Amino acid sequence: MKNKELANLFDEWADILEFKEDNPYHIRAYRNAARLIRDLSEDIEILAREGKLLELPGIGQKLQAKIIEFLKTGKIEEFEKLKQQVPDTIFSLLDIPGVGPKTVKLLYETLGIRSVEDLKRAIEKGELLKLPGFGLKKVEKIKKGIELLEKNGGRILLGVAVFIADRIINLLKEHSAVERISVAGSTRRMKETVGDIDILATGKNLEIIEAFVNLPNIKEVLWKGTKKATVIVEEGEQVDLRVTEPESYGAALQYFTGSKAHNIHLRTICLKQGYKLNEYGLFKEEEKIAGKTEEEIYKALGMETPPPEIREDTGEIEAALEHKLPNLIDYKDIKGDLHIHSNWSDGVSTIEEIALKALKMGYKYIAITDHSKSLKVANGLSEEDVLRRNEEIDKLNEKFKGKIRILKGMEVDILPDGSLDYDNEILSQLDFVVAAIHSRFTQDNTERIIKAMENPYVNAIAHPTGRLIGQREGYPLDIEAIMKKAAETGTALEVNAYYNRLDLKDIHCRLAVKFGVKLVISTDSHHVDHMWMIKLGVGTARRGWVRKEDVINTKNLKDLQKFLKEKRRKFGTK
Repeated sequence: MKNKELANLFDEWADILEFKEDNPYHIRAYRNAARLIRDLSEDIEILAREGKLLELPGIGQKLQAKIIEFLKTGKIEEFEKLKQQVPDTIFSLLDIPGVGPKTVKLLYETLGIRSVEDLKRAIEKGELLKLPGFGLKKVEKIKKGIELLEKNGGRILLGVAVFIADRIINLLKEHSAVERISVAGSTRRMKETVGDIDILATGKNLEIIEAFVNLPNIKEVLWKGTKKATVIVEEGEQVDLRVTEPESYGAALQYFTGSKAHNIHLRTICLKQGYKLNEYGLFKEEEKIAGKTEEEIYKALGMETPPPEIREDTGEIEAALEHKLPNLIDYKDIKGDLHIHSNWSDGVSTIEEIALKALKMGYKYIAITDHSKSLKVANGLSEEDVLRRNEEIDKLNEKFKGKIRILKGMEVDILPDGSLDYDNEILSQLDFVVAAIHSRFTQDNTERIIKAMENPYVNAIAHPTGRLIGQREGYPLDIEAIMKKAAETGTALEVNAYYNRLDLKDIHCRLAVKFGVKLVISTDSHHVDHMWMIKLGVGTARRGWVRKEDVINTKNLKDLQKFLKEKRRKFGTK
């Protein structure tokens, strides 16, 4: 697919225009086009062939011409000329989280900084503090950005890895040579970032390998043997496929799922019991005791089988030995998505399109949570807009009666003083209010969130720590104080399933369970094609030992509404 290449090109185009201090309208147009194309589930080449490019929001005649030129020639002449007007080294600096084109321009023109190494040296010498607008806080932020870049260098976001792995597995499942197949490694453990993508299969070795290397979306074959192959997919990521014998499939799956700490601990237990465990099976001296399935291996050791997501040696082995593993939330337990943006604010899809997608996913309800008025960059809704949008929801609820319920929600900004973007008169007319911080990420926001949770109409706090994986650390926060207030007020905390957020993260989910906090797993979708990411949120919650009863959107509609009304009752409001 050309989607990723084209999206990256438009983002780079916007970066150059910002570096050159061009018209903000032009910059925004390329940014929006990049985001739209990156999020498409359809192949941009197919849309172009079918003449549907102009149907995409924000794509006009000029952008259509550029897209077609790229698809035909692999480049855009106007962009190639533009690139020659700026030093090509600036793009490595733009990879640093929190460093934008204007900052890069200043660094380049005043200090001659052309690379990350140049920047690190300038920081060490204290040269940045001499620049206008650069104080200790800003320099510290840049240092943290460099650390974040180096820490996550080469890692793949879980959402990207899951998308690629699912696509490959679903295609290979249809092949007659494949008996069993699964993703392995840290992708199977649903870790927020992964290295390479590992897939394990059993069946007819040579046929499976041949089918794998000839799949669509394979860009390059790095290695092809009789039992293993390594490829680069069109997204630029590496995927390894191993084919094992059926009687060893379970042992190999356990071995290649990891984690390293879990496997070492498990092998220690095996040695104590007189067993040897490797990727081929569980052995008592030379006799193979188990290996066909993971379950028979753990059972032979007197253990329950720990779910893959919690195999991190953080207590799961002890719990498995005592047969006290928690009954984790299942991927099928979610009955609705309670954080979705429609085209009333900055979403792409209509409310009806969202409802139809939700029906296909088997949901019983959804909440449309458009942005509130202060977030003008996201086309936040005025009070009048909210009421008009609610009227549309009423009409659609009549249309979908008995099939799905559309809840009137809003993602309401928490203002700097902890008050909310709408008064209670508007909030009382909503079914679901998720409050969120979208500004002042460097300050401690504990009291700001606590005050918001004291509002009787706030049902949940969205992306509570404000982090973006690999781009921005969360704002300073007393997470335990937040947990205590959430439990006290009956406010749910969100596990935001959008692929670059996963916020709350796994360790915070586990803390929420400890404090008795209710969670809500939502996608923060801005397009119906984002709604599949609920899987990432559930995986993150499972890593945090979260159970079905800990999550409010596993409830049926009646029980969910009862939970939402309970907070208002507690505060003496209706």
